[in-house]
Amino acid sequence: MSRDDRSPAEDRVTLRVLVYSDNPGTRRQVLGTLDEQLHPDLPDLQLIEVATAPTVLAHLDERTVDLAILDGEAAPVGGMGLAKQIRDEYEPCPPLLVLIARRADRWLADWSRADATAALPIDPLELPRTVVDLLR
Repeated sequence: MSRDDRSPAEDRVTLRVLVYSDNPGTRRQVLGTLDEQLHPDLPDLQLIEVATAPTVLAHLDERTVDLAILDGEAAPVGGMGLAKQIRDEYEPCPPLLVLIARRADRWLADWSRADATAALPIDPLELPRTVVDLLR
């Protein structure tokens, strides 16, 4: 198929945002807050819902993740420990956003070398703004 035979949708760039949490409610909160067309300056988003750490790593191995949102409250593998592992093991590393339930956990997110944090429960204004900042 030549470039001229493709539809505009096939040429459209999408950014892949991985959302990791063992809690389906947390994943729903994040997915419900982020829109496919989050900002006019950004390409469309493809949201990837993930419930286990091995699946997160499998997606990262494919090198197709543009941003990872990791639940710091997830179990048995928390998002902060996973962020540290990802930062240590993947080069290049996509931006990492860790969801934290307590402001006091911000220092742990710093230790994990996450690029940003967002509060749990999800703030519908804060999370999209932080995601846009990380994807720019």
